[in-house]
Amino acid sequence: MRTTLTIDDDTFRKLKEIGHRTGQPFKAVVNEALRAGISHDRIATPARRFRTRPVSLGDLIASYNLDKALQLSDRLGDEEIARNLLLRK
Repeated sequence: MRTTLTIDDDTFRKLKEIGHRTGQPFKAVVNEALRAGISHDRIATPARRFRTRPVSLGDLIASYNLDKALQLSDRLGDEEIARNLLLRK
């Protein structure tokens, strides 16, 4: 079958290089590449559905307001610095 096909420049160069290296005509290289891509069956295989399972992370510490993450981060950082200072004494 005869058809018009637009091939990207980089793909064209690679196909021409393969043809030059193997001594095959451009048409044969393109057909072989298309057959290999079709037989690889990448397009027809649907992706598996990804599922996550919820896991308990423990009870919420009432003294921390998790709506204010930066404040929580600062508080935890300050507590860690204080702990480290106490360990040095």
